[in-house]
Amino acid sequence: MDNLIDSIGVYFKLIGINIRSQLQYRSAFIMMLLGNFTVTFIEFIGIAVLFTRFGSLQGWRLEEVAMFYGIINVGYAVSEAFGRGFDHFNLQVIHGEFDRTLLRPRSTALQVLAHDFLLLRAGRLLQGLAILIWASINIGITWNFAKVMLLLVSVAGNICVFTGLLILQATMCFWSTQSLEVMNSFTYGGVETVQWPLPIFKKWFAGIFVFIIPLACVNYFPALAVMEKSDPFNTPAWFQWISPLIGLIFLWISLKVWKFGVRHYHSTGS
Repeated sequence: MDNLIDSIGVYFKLIGINIRSQLQYRSAFIMMLLGNFTVTFIEFIGIAVLFTRFGSLQGWRLEEVAMFYGIINVGYAVSEAFGRGFDHFNLQVIHGEFDRTLLRPRSTALQVLAHDFLLLRAGRLLQGLAILIWASINIGITWNFAKVMLLLVSVAGNICVFTGLLILQATMCFWSTQSLEVMNSFTYGGVETVQWPLPIFKKWFAGIFVFIIPLACVNYFPALAVMEKSDPFNTPAWFQWISPLIGLIFLWISLKVWKFGVRHYHSTGS
């Protein structure tokens, strides 16, 4: 336990160094931050234009879709910022940097996680929060402690699932060296899919994001509970409240797969 606490302390020190290096040129950083915010905001404008033309989507209003959109983008922004080391892990393998990681008496996962931190993703985070607040106001949600906690756990579940996906993508590099692009269909594609109501998709397709990549469990179902909206899939209310915990289970499984990959790593020979 002491070693874990010490490792976490070292991790945050490394993140602090990374953040300070990115803030060396603050004017450039602010401009890129605003650019990241603007680009992601334009994406939502496209969704809003769609609803302006058609009014609703199979009975779903813009405000309800905005709730899904806000939750998934806040979670993804945090995961993408912290998980940058896993996202570009193939470069560490190719350049032999992971060999040095193995020599250090620290958790390999924490070291890779601390390898890079993308502060620019704060632009997507702020945009997601703005959309989330706008949606909750226009839906007229009656907030209480339980709903606030469910929303926070839902965001945390999103972070866990996306981080788990990045870990699985990095683990594949132990055998393929290169990061497999197929994983992007679950990360970037997952964001694009789960920011919409799940019932608008075919059941087999929706099932992928429930039973295989559980993004719906940490976004769609808890959002229904927060909005107090009935589910066309007739899922029980108790499941909607506990479903974000599946994100933590997914992350735990991903870390187990990562440890398996580390044990079978044979270096690049470079």
